[in-house]
Amino acid sequence: MARGARRSAWIGAGIAATITVVASSVRGDLAAVVAAGAVAIVIGGLVGSLSRPRRVAPPEAAARTRHSIAEALLANIPDPVILVDRRSVVIEVNPAARTLLPALKLKHPLSFALRAPDVLDGIEEVLRTGAPLKTLYTTRVPTERAFEVQIGALPMPDGPGGGQPNVVLFLRDLTAARRLEAMRVDFVANASHELRTPLASLLGFIETLQGPAKADAPAREKFLGIMKTQAQRMTRLIDDLLSLSRIELREHVPPTQVVDLGQIARQMVDMQGPLARERGVSITLDAPDATYPVLGERDELARVVENLVENAVKYGGGNVVVGLERTLRPASGKPQIALSVRDDGPGIAPEHIPRLTERFYRVDVASSRQKGGTGLGLAIVKHIVNRHRGKLVIESEPDRGTTVRALLPERQAGDETSTTL
Repeated sequence: MARGARRSAWIGAGIAATITVVASSVRGDLAAVVAAGAVAIVIGGLVGSLSRPRRVAPPEAAARTRHSIAEALLANIPDPVILVDRRSVVIEVNPAARTLLPALKLKHPLSFALRAPDVLDGIEEVLRTGAPLKTLYTTRVPTERAFEVQIGALPMPDGPGGGQPNVVLFLRDLTAARRLEAMRVDFVANASHELRTPLASLLGFIETLQGPAKADAPAREKFLGIMKTQAQRMTRLIDDLLSLSRIELREHVPPTQVVDLGQIARQMVDMQGPLARERGVSITLDAPDATYPVLGERDELARVVENLVENAVKYGGGNVVVGLERTLRPASGKPQIALSVRDDGPGIAPEHIPRLTERFYRVDVASSRQKGGTGLGLAIVKHIVNRHRGKLVIESEPDRGTTVRALLPERQAGDETSTTL
């Protein structure tokens, strides 16, 4: 369009120059004719150039560019960020916030997805005073997590509110730091409590060997065997405590690898075969399908099967059956894989079942210690199953055996995965 206007201006200038030349030639002044024509052409061209419209970027294009930059910045922030207006209606969120709060939707009130009175009251206070503040937000589903919420006013000069400030919420994850601190405290408390008995036993035997049994060879051999057993018990206890602490530290991070639970179960059944034969127990695997894919960590799931089978062999006895089957979750109807370990041993009284997954809880303390148990096996299993977003179910009746089930979500097409194992 600008090119056409410029062409028209030069054509008009040429016509004006021609008319001037004709008019002047009539009077016979050739120099005046040439000068007048040149002046007319230049003036016409300049007028056409000045009339050309300037290309100015529309304001909506600049706004779209700024919005795209803001979205890119939010997407690369690893912690949840939420932007709300003065009515606490969600304006913008980043992917981390959507992962933490799946019910979060744009143009909906924040209270629909985040039911935290301290946070909502903090937004009102920031709008009233203009000063930033910090508060805490905790969630217990699917696992317990803690966040420090930093709330601040954000001026929006180009926004629909006419310059009124909105509010930005930045959630900093404190879960790992809190779990690490709790792990240190629990480890010291549990280790000092559980190690006291074997250490006292070791010290007593050492004093005996240095004193009355110094020259007694049979007693020395007997006491050295007991000391070795106590030292092995302390080693197992420390290993289990460290394993439990590491699992609890990462319990809020779901695994993303695809593993075959059926293959793990077959390997663990074969590994526990010698222990079962030693105790006169038979182990069988009931897994109709070839593969049972789940999102998980191979070593941790192997620990689940190992602990459940070992408990069934040591404390149940008789016939132990390890089963795998596909079922549906009662609430959501989503597919899951049920790993079950069943024995026909003496069973467990109902009052003990709710506490079996507590640290160091034992139905029979003397029998557990005699068989090499640390009281941490089912606690480890529970935390591993929680990390895999599953559920642990224990069913038992006296004189009718015990069944322990680990219900894990089955891996479906489209689930987030990394490496296939």
